[in-house]
Amino acid sequence: MRRTAMSSVLVATVAAVLLVPATAGAATREVDLAPAGHPGRTNTVVQPTLVARATLSADFLAPGPPSGARATPANGRTGPFPGQVVPGFSGVVDAGDGTFWAMPDNGFGTKENSADFLLRLYRITPDWRTADGGSGEIAVEGFISLRDPDRHVPFPIVNAGTPDRLLTGADFDIESVVLADDGTFWIGEEFGPFLLHVDADGVVLAPPVPLAGVTSPQNPTLPPGQAATVGSSRGFEAMGAARGGRLLYPIVEGALVGDPDRRRRVIHEFDTRAGQYTGRTWDYEVDRDDNVVGDAFMTGRHELLVVERDNFEGAASVTKRVYRVDLRRTDPDGHLTKTLVLDALRIANPDDLAAGDGYGTGDPFSLPVQSFETVVQLRDGRLLIANDNNFPGNAARVPGTPDDTEIALVDLRKVRVPVGEVTVVGHRGASGYRPEHTLAAYETAILQCADFIEPDLVSTKDGVLVSRHENDITGTTDVATRPEFADRRTTKVIDGEEHADAWFTEDFTLAELRTLRAVERLPEARPGSATFDGLYEVPTFEEVLDLARRSTTCDGEQVGVYPETKHPTYFDSIGLSMEEKVVAALEANDLADRRDPVILQSFETGNLRELDALVDVDIAQLVDCAGAPYDLVAAGDPRTYADLVTPAGLQEIAGYADGVGLCKNIMIPRTPENTLGAPTSVIADAHDAGLVVHGWTFRLENQFLPAELRSSADPNAPGDLAAEIRIFVAAGMDGLFSDHPDVAVAVVG
Repeated sequence: MRRTAMSSVLVATVAAVLLVPATAGAATREVDLAPAGHPGRTNTVVQPTLVARATLSADFLAPGPPSGARATPANGRTGPFPGQVVPGFSGVVDAGDGTFWAMPDNGFGTKENSADFLLRLYRITPDWRTADGGSGEIAVEGFISLRDPDRHVPFPIVNAGTPDRLLTGADFDIESVVLADDGTFWIGEEFGPFLLHVDADGVVLAPPVPLAGVTSPQNPTLPPGQAATVGSSRGFEAMGAARGGRLLYPIVEGALVGDPDRRRRVIHEFDTRAGQYTGRTWDYEVDRDDNVVGDAFMTGRHELLVVERDNFEGAASVTKRVYRVDLRRTDPDGHLTKTLVLDALRIANPDDLAAGDGYGTGDPFSLPVQSFETVVQLRDGRLLIANDNNFPGNAARVPGTPDDTEIALVDLRKVRVPVGEVTVVGHRGASGYRPEHTLAAYETAILQCADFIEPDLVSTKDGVLVSRHENDITGTTDVATRPEFADRRTTKVIDGEEHADAWFTEDFTLAELRTLRAVERLPEARPGSATFDGLYEVPTFEEVLDLARRSTTCDGEQVGVYPETKHPTYFDSIGLSMEEKVVAALEANDLADRRDPVILQSFETGNLRELDALVDVDIAQLVDCAGAPYDLVAAGDPRTYADLVTPAGLQEIAGYADGVGLCKNIMIPRTPENTLGAPTSVIADAHDAGLVVHGWTFRLENQFLPAELRSSADPNAPGDLAAEIRIFVAAGMDGLFSDHPDVAVAVVG
């Protein structure tokens, strides 16, 4: 794939087999993405690769009294269970001898249902399944129980009347753990949030350490009537340690109550020698409001690996990532600069180390669990990742079956991959697989090795740019089902076209719009995508930019972003001009330079001329099959799109744009029989004018394909999209927009 931009050639490549889920819980489809016949130039990239994996059955029971009497039944499992459940691992410590200390959390999620769950650290030994063999099973060798016989815990606990005072999941919600050089453990928990210090046998050594000014609703010292300052289960899910455990870096999992920056997660510094917080803090910015920080691991004096995840599982997953931050580096807004280390939804699995274990276990391998909560860098540089399975609630791998606890070793190996020649743009994301213009659609396009993701931009009432195909959101959100917004339904004329009984983004504030959820626009054609209806919010332009700049293509380059300003003349007319906001967002995200992978596009012409004067990124003039740019219509200019693609028109476009995005029929028109005709001279004329040519839109379903490439009379059945792409590339097209980036990538390499 030619990786961008209009004025220069950057390349992207693929050297893997990609599994693309068609529907939630459905079997996956294999697409061979190895380029077929592009010898020559190659790139060296870091390719996270699964090299070992082991699992512990979800139904494993450790010795001890029954547990789960009040656990919520799920996936065919109902408590109480005749022993101690091991509900996944929220924290793991490398013991240095091939074994690990693995720590579950409070058991079943709340104080109320976890009083019979004993807090422990388990000593485990994986018999890794590797390319050389191995059973792939985790052996539980023993455990230490957390207990408070010396009565350091100053508030009532479940087992207060017993000598050992064993701690339970009703006392603390333990989530993160580090091992100090002196053999003691420091544990971060969420009910306080508190820091706990225990010895090598699990005995509490000192009173729990609170964080001044931060309390959860479950904090036992919270005065009646006083509001908590952090949400339930949003305490110290993550914690790293430096200098042999001298300095701890606990991270508040969620946003603080009342913080206007809902994406801020605060990292604190605690000095274990002094026994107090140092007062130093850092701001970590998650990719979307609802994302949480799942774990952290110090890799050096200042560098920290951070797990960031969403709360989705299986095919619905969007964010399961490991970022690296350096506590010495922040962006202009004061947030730590994030570098992607691992997208756990795309891990090469060439040795087939997990096949048959359910969704996401082929090649590539993914960890699409709800609670991706562990990352450890081993001494050899490999990353250990693991899950908390929230037993019995999670079923990411096999619907209806509780997820096993699994740990995997990922090697960040360097490989060489061949370079392709054609740019692939995820049209509105991978909109053939997920509701369009959602972060899920964009992430799916990235997983499918698209070079660019394409957000269409419209404005909210309060002037925030959001990603929707149209400002009319009647068919792309669930707004019609929301009685609280019934009075917003109206009729408007947009660019000369009447939209009757509809809802529009400019009549909603961002806060109101964020309460809506996206739905599939073409549910009959794409029932698989429609299974994700109601899950995803409308993303802001800022969130799309953040996703792109923090993501990498399959060739290791930064993912490009290809924004389209929708109805700019209309938005100007109602006082919500978009151009200045687009430029401001690009500048704020360090994406306003000619070298950056950004292409701005529009069906109108005047706003592109304005953008060309405002920002030094590539620009593409979109050209429809019929009609005229609306800004020309509004100005009484008689020129049409047909005039724009004459040799003279293309030369004029070259004065402000770097390329054109052409409707397919302009390049190769359809015959009266709806078959492909002979190519026109437009591609050659555009090239003569110095313009790069991208074509739109390449879709899989029969109804969008020429008659000779349809598989049947069913308009929604898949046809031969690959053949159509080959024909257009052979005609000289430089890149394409596709709802199905996986198919496009498989064709162009």
